[in-house]
Amino acid sequence: MDTMTKEQRHRNMSHIKSKNTSLEILVRKRLFHDGFRYRINVSNLPGKPDIVLPKYHTVIFVNGCFWHRHNCKLATMPKTHTDFWQRKFEQNVKNDLANHKKLRNLGWHVIILWECEIKEDFEQLIKMTENEMKQYYMIDSL
Repeated sequence: MDTMTKEQRHRNMSHIKSKNTSLEILVRKRLFHDGFRYRINVSNLPGKPDIVLPKYHTVIFVNGCFWHRHNCKLATMPKTHTDFWQRKFEQNVKNDLANHKKLRNLGWHVIILWECEIKEDFEQLIKMTENEMKQYYMIDSL
């Protein structure tokens, strides 16, 4: 049973940010520092990617493991209203896959950065991401 009233739960959930999260800002600051220029939350692209790098024709999603169901310890299942949450998570995953497919069909390179990976080894992850973008740019510009 939920320990909060419906109003308390609603207020709590409404404070969860969907953009400009601390992890997104961390990634964006590092990319900018390293010379990458981008746009954020571009609404005319499927899924409104968190970071769009037009020069590299690459989009980056900074995904929370809980909401997007990464296979890690952060993707827990709430103990109450499990039917609701199961449907919610399944729809999130389905939407993510559909948006990624649409972006690829439009010629965009899609990179997904997971919350747990950012927290675990940010330096390594950002190096790999930057290298991946550069390699895609080199292949794409041939």
